[in-house]
Amino acid sequence: MEDESRIHCLGTSKERNEVCLCPTEGIINVISKKWALQIIATIGNHKKLRFGEIMKNLGAISPKTLTDRLKELEEVGLINREVFPEIPPRVEYSLTQNGVELRDAMRPLMEWASERGG
Repeated sequence: MEDESRIHCLGTSKERNEVCLCPTEGIINVISKKWALQIIATIGNHKKLRFGEIMKNLGAISPKTLTDRLKELEEVGLINREVFPEIPPRVEYSLTQNGVELRDAMRPLMEWASERGG
């Protein structure tokens, strides 16, 4: 299956305005999960947020789902998790450069969806 995808990508034509989807498979699996794009947008809107602040901004997300998404987004290099050596521990989340670039790339999609009420 991978060989077939690679062959397809190698055979794409810029003249026909085709886009190779092969490089997007890994990241799409993460950002297509529920809440992932909202988390990226929320952190990006505030530059740095703590877990509770993200929860408050998103509203209906469960703590487990937020924990899972933050871990996944950190693993693919879209967010930074900074732990401060304090008691009680303080953790802040911010976007990496890749996260900022993704947020910037998402903006037209979010505006398009907003214009359509959805």
